[in-house]
Amino acid sequence: MTAYLVSTAVTAGIYALMALGVNLTWGLAGLINLGLAGFFAVGAYTTALLTKGGWPIPLGVIAAAITAAATGALVALITARLRSDYLAIVTLGFSESVRIAASNEIWLTNGSDGIAGIPGPWRGVVSPQIFEQRFLGIVAAVLVAAFVVLQRLSRSPFGRVLRAIRDDEDVAAVAGKHVLVFKVQAFALGAAVLGVAGALYAHDTSYVAPDIFAPLLTLNIILALVAGGLGNNAGAVLGAALIVALLEGTRFIAPLLRFLAPAQAAAMRELLISALLLAMLRVLPAGLLPERRGETAR
Repeated sequence: MTAYLVSTAVTAGIYALMALGVNLTWGLAGLINLGLAGFFAVGAYTTALLTKGGWPIPLGVIAAAITAAATGALVALITARLRSDYLAIVTLGFSESVRIAASNEIWLTNGSDGIAGIPGPWRGVVSPQIFEQRFLGIVAAVLVAAFVVLQRLSRSPFGRVLRAIRDDEDVAAVAGKHVLVFKVQAFALGAAVLGVAGALYAHDTSYVAPDIFAPLLTLNIILALVAGGLGNNAGAVLGAALIVALLEGTRFIAPLLRFLAPAQAAAMRELLISALLLAMLRVLPAGLLPERRGETAR
C-alpha cells in the first residue's frame, strides 16, 4: 500500500508541474494551450534519447526543458495571430501531430513500441520501492522550485504584463508593450515546465510510447487547472492533487459494482468523476482557489 501511495504522489507531482506550466500560458496570459501533451512528449523523448546515449540525467532534463521551450516559442510564433478557440484547435493539432510523428518515425522513437530502459537515478542500485521514494523527493523538490519561480514571476512586472494581455491585448499594445514578444516568452516558459515534467515521467517509468501522450492527458490537466483555480499557482497544484485523487480513488469503487460488466463499471467510474467535478464547479465556479484580482507585487 505504501508503494502505491508513493507512486500516486509522484504522479500527482508531475501533474502539478504540468498544471503550473499551463497556468502560465492560459491562466496568466490568456493563451489557451491544448498542446500540453505535445510539449510533455517532446521533453520525455528528448531526455530518453540523450540519456540512453550516455548523457547524465540532469543534462538530459535540462535539454528537455530547452527543446520544449524552443518548440513552444516556434508554436507561439506560428499561432501569433490566433485567439481563443482557434488557438486551442491549432495547439491541440500540434499535440496530435507530435504523437503521430512519434508513432511513425521508427528510426528516432522506435514507433509504437516506444523507448524502454530509460535510466533513472539509483535504478538498479536500490530496490524499486526505495527508488520511487527517492524519486518522489526529486519530483517534490522540482515542483517546489518551479512553484517559487512561477509565483515570483506572476507577481513581477512580467506577470502584470501577461495579465494585461489576457484582459485586453490591444490596450497592452497601446501602452507600449510588445505583445508578440511576451506571448512567445510565456509559451516558451510554460512549454519548458511541461518539458521538465515529461523528462521526470520518462526517468520515473523508464519507458515512453506515443499512446501515453493521448488527448486524455491534456484533458486531465485542464480539469486540474479549472478545478483548482485558473490563474492561481497554488490552485493549479491543488487541482492536480484533486484530479489524481479522483482518478485513483474511484478505482476502488469499480470492484464494488459487481452487478456491472467491467466495461460498464469503468464507464460508471468516469461518470462519477465527471459528476463530482461538475458538482464542485457548480458550487465553486472559479475553482477551489480562484485568482485574486488586483494582487500586485510589493
